[in-house]
Amino acid sequence: MHSLNIHYNPRLDQLRWLAATLVFLFHFHLEYAGNGGIRLDGPWSALITEGHTGVGLFFTLSGFLFMQIALHQHAAGREIVYRDFLRNRVLRIVPLYLVVFLVATSIGRDKFAPADLLYLFASNLGLAPTSGTVVTGAAWTISLEFLFYLVFPFLARFTLERSIAYLGGWLVLMAFFKLAAYTVNDNSTLMYFSTWVGRFDQFLIGMAAAVLHQRWRVQLARLAPLLLLASVALVLWDTALMHRVAPFGATPRSAFWIWWSLLESAGWAALILAWVAFAPRLPGVLERALSQGGKVSFSFYLLHMGLLHIFATRVGLVAPTGTPWIDGLIMLAVAYGATWALATLSYHIVEEPFLRMRRSYGAGRLAVPAAVA
Repeated sequence: MHSLNIHYNPRLDQLRWLAATLVFLFHFHLEYAGNGGIRLDGPWSALITEGHTGVGLFFTLSGFLFMQIALHQHAAGREIVYRDFLRNRVLRIVPLYLVVFLVATSIGRDKFAPADLLYLFASNLGLAPTSGTVVTGAAWTISLEFLFYLVFPFLARFTLERSIAYLGGWLVLMAFFKLAAYTVNDNSTLMYFSTWVGRFDQFLIGMAAAVLHQRWRVQLARLAPLLLLASVALVLWDTALMHRVAPFGATPRSAFWIWWSLLESAGWAALILAWVAFAPRLPGVLERALSQGGKVSFSFYLLHMGLLHIFATRVGLVAPTGTPWIDGLIMLAVAYGATWALATLSYHIVEEPFLRMRRSYGAGRLAVPAAVA
């Protein structure tokens, strides 16, 4: 997706596509296996069976992109104007989020209370209407992401003033908060998965990765092929480890999850650095397709569960060949294509008109030392 505040980099859109696709595969597998289809198991399929890790990539990538913008503005002698930054963020996420929230309150009309409107600001907590049905369940991340937006301009400014060590200090504090929270929460896995305590460090790691990218740009470009292989291996390994030690949904309380978000985000940050620095381009058609996937990834993410549930409840298992794994791939291709088409429609109807209203949010001259340079 193009930004008014930094040069467009298709590699970031391609990573958005990857994040949305992983979450899609995770939910497709749950619905398909729940209907009696093939159930994957084992460490090498963990990237699918634990595909919720795509959310970790989203949060890490978000921190990376916004810190890149802050560094770009800083280099140009400009600073982020808070009100304009928030205006752009509202235009980016609220229109579609509000549509999904209205769908959720419509579904749950018989249980709706006026106080439920406050869940617009806390869709990841309590009995949020969006969490009451799988159709709108993916919206839990949105209020959490917006919380990160609220504090980002301050975090960026203080990082520019005090260097990357400022982010390191926050990571130490977050580790303390996680450890303390574990001692008093009997459902700590869900807490780490869906709240500020469990996810803020991923946004911070993304910001730190952007600082490192600026500092080591030349070295990263030279080592990008090796780093890409190593980062892919790390992501596969840490996801397989989580699946073996404390899989999500099967372990309501595990000390492993205290540190999981750090490990998960470290793998994704390494992949982001490697992919952004990797010089060779994909074949033109594939490059454009994945970039387009990133462009519509927000609609894809928020709407995919509703479409998958329609397939699961109204279509069920389809076996045109009689070979289970081939039939599964056919169902996957059909569901993925349908979701892509729906997301493209949603992007053009709901998202794009508001995106055109965005404006640059950099202005003035910074009065802080270039500590991160």
